Amino acid sequence: MSVDVKTFGCRLNTYEGEIVRREAEAAGLGALEGGAVVINTCAVTGEAVRQAKQAIRRARREAPDARIIVTGCAAQTEPESFSDMAEVDLIIGNDDKLKAHSYRALPDFGVNSTEKVRVNDIFEVRETAAHMVESIEGRTRAFVQVQNGCDHRCTFCIIPYGRGPSRSVPMGAVVDQVRKLVGNGYREVVLTGVDLTSYGPDLPGSPSLGQLVKTILSQVPDLWRLRLSSIDSIEADDALFEAIASEPRLMPHFHLSMQHGDDLILKRMKRRHLRDHSIEFCDTVRRLRPDASFGADMIAGFPTETKAMFENALSIIDACGLARVHVFPFSPRRGTPAARMPQLDRALVKDRAARLREKADRAWQAHLTRLIGSEQPVLLEKPGFGRTPDFSPVRLAGPAGAPGAIVATAISGHDGTALTGSAALAEAAE
Repeated sequence: MSVDVKTFGCRLNTYEGEIVRREAEAAGLGALEGGAVVINTCAVTGEAVRQAKQAIRRARREAPDARIIVTGCAAQTEPESFSDMAEVDLIIGNDDKLKAHSYRALPDFGVNSTEKVRVNDIFEVRETAAHMVESIEGRTRAFVQVQNGCDHRCTFCIIPYGRGPSRSVPMGAVVDQVRKLVGNGYREVVLTGVDLTSYGPDLPGSPSLGQLVKTILSQVPDLWRLRLSSIDSIEADDALFEAIASEPRLMPHFHLSMQHGDDLILKRMKRRHLRDHSIEFCDTVRRLRPDASFGADMIAGFPTETKAMFENALSIIDACGLARVHVFPFSPRRGTPAARMPQLDRALVKDRAARLREKADRAWQAHLTRLIGSEQPVLLEKPGFGRTPDFSPVRLAGPAGAPGAIVATAISGHDGTALTGSAALAEAAE
């Protein structure tokens, strides 16, 4: 019997959920009578924590005899709130969740409320081991974690307390993982991390993310596509810009941890960039790579946000030429400085989030429209569906090839959420 892992939150958490499943099964958790359910939580918003607790209660109703283990960022930052839940048998910290030995004594766990909490000080963790996950989205795209943790203290963010200090996977281990994945038939690899652009300073020689990218592409020549997850544009190094300009195998989609478009709000968030820095980054990358597209995370309704400040958040979508925007209504997290700032009315926060999403949707529609008439090399994820280099979704009409193939596709339109087209050639050469 396999272990049922329910993951919330970011792409990195999804990646780690696969490691949790593998390690828990290796420890024999799947053989427990009644089964086992692992809830891999997110702490980024109060709503994420609420959803995790809801999932715990549902899991107990659906599997009354199962062992329920809670882990992830929320388990790390507020273990007491989960230990108070009668449905929970064990709470494991964010670092130990990736180790099989954390699950091996489970037949004896859950004796009392103290013993069922096994959460260590995450700030004592100084290394990130190399873990390889073959794929999360079928047999087409593999993920490699190269960094974990964060040394920054944005005033709204609880994540450093769930992830600990920034730490990097050695470059040689990353290259070895990528080489193995390519040898197993993967066309695309995505580099992931909590603060991806902070990669390297803790390693000998202090390599940068750009150096890592260039090293992967030079030492793994058979890799067709290399993609970056969310990045902090202010930390982009010269080597990364060089790779963007000269390496067509580095995919031209950059998702920015932008958060806002007003300078005063950015300062109150304790971000390291200002509005003009984001605009300059997008302009520079677009000059180096005209086919680049940009996404961003944005927070609506941050404490003290005025109408004029919110208008700056709206206008930066056009100023940066963003194609995708992930909008988060501000959610105060206990223990963060922003939770102590003057809060906006919740109805106003929700209204501004809705307006920001409307603006983002118009930008997405415009992005899809711009690609009509182009020919795109599409990596097929499943029959009739794939992704362009800039990560735009494409629905293909008629036969196009097997998942994992990269097919040249004539883009003929879009349906509001995805591009539509048909395969022009049997397979593209990028």
